[in-house]
Amino acid sequence: MTSDLSNIEISTDKGRLDVDAIYKFLSEESYWAQNRSREQTRTAIENSICFGVFDGERQIGFARVVSDKATFAYLGDVFIVSDYQGQGIGKMLMSTILEHPDLQGLRRWVLATKDAHGLYAQFGFSELRFPERWMERAANDAY
Repeated sequence: MTSDLSNIEISTDKGRLDVDAIYKFLSEESYWAQNRSREQTRTAIENSICFGVFDGERQIGFARVVSDKATFAYLGDVFIVSDYQGQGIGKMLMSTILEHPDLQGLRRWVLATKDAHGLYAQFGFSELRFPERWMERAANDAY
């Protein structure tokens, strides 16, 4: 499907988010959140800066940022539904996220990806500069 990109809107209004559509995508199509419950998805949305991507009223994408709004941000749950991929919408989403006024001047952004390194590299993301300084405490089923 080719979209008229002038119809694409990115909004941080949580009231517009289609939580059922977000949960459906994450639980059925993502590799990272298939075991996440609907309630966990709802809680994650409530406690994050969220970016909904819309074609008219239809939600076609999503991303959320967990941040202290001063020094650090984690970018997660980024997706564009398959029939809208490859049209530059992911780039629009990334630009919007990085330009958000509450996310300026941060010292570090992090994310985890299995397959979108090329997209994120275009926005300054790279492998950890000092991986020896990072540790994690991950659940057994963490991606």
